[in-house]
Amino acid sequence: MIDLNHQPKFHEQVSALLDAALQAERSQQARRRYLGASRLGIACERALQYEYVDAPMDNGAELPGRTLKIFEVGHVMEDLAIRWLRLAGFDLYTQKTSGGQFGFSVAGGRIQGHVDGVLNGGPAELGMTYPALWECKTMNDKSWRDTVKHGVSKSKPIYAAQLAVYQAYMEVAIPGISRNPALFTAINKDSEEIWFEQVAFDGGLAQRMSDRAVRVITATDSQELLPRHATTPTHFECKFCPWQDRCWGST
Repeated sequence: MIDLNHQPKFHEQVSALLDAALQAERSQQARRRYLGASRLGIACERALQYEYVDAPMDNGAELPGRTLKIFEVGHVMEDLAIRWLRLAGFDLYTQKTSGGQFGFSVAGGRIQGHVDGVLNGGPAELGMTYPALWECKTMNDKSWRDTVKHGVSKSKPIYAAQLAVYQAYMEVAIPGISRNPALFTAINKDSEEIWFEQVAFDGGLAQRMSDRAVRVITATDSQELLPRHATTPTHFECKFCPWQDRCWGST
């Protein structure tokens, strides 16, 4: 039951103003017009289609202010990780000499990816080989500990797919980057602990994700809806999908 007599408290008012400001700022940003390579590993290909065409979310849903704040905090922590790695002796590049992020664009610009960084050297005692892809993620404590326990490939298959696709497509611009293990960095947002893991290139995974991207684009061009990941709208991934109503209301 809604309490009609509820008056927002001061902290709620300020938070609401912040959320509204962040959402207004985001609404002014140009919409993505390509299939993001970082998303190719998600479970549902139909959801990937909706994301690719920027389909309106259910009931005008949009990313809540809390989520936008999480994104921004992640960017700040990534900047700190860059500084710390450089202080420790890593030769880490996050911008091209001409400006802008390292990245790639294929299929006429319909598949794109932007790389966190490229390592061109580091402390000799680590025995790493270069050039190497660098990818950084921030996580809550539970997610971080699962990654530490099981490794990124098992714990975070979406990130593993992202790494493989990036290593494959960046090979043209940076020869050798697919031959050397990527350095995956995960920051615990609750404790500031950092997990470092070397991830060897998985060519089979990269090929499967590339094939998936082509399948999504081809099906979308043909106005064909790809199969759902689940068989019921109560599946946990469907319950949290921003296109659940659109998807299950269709045939």
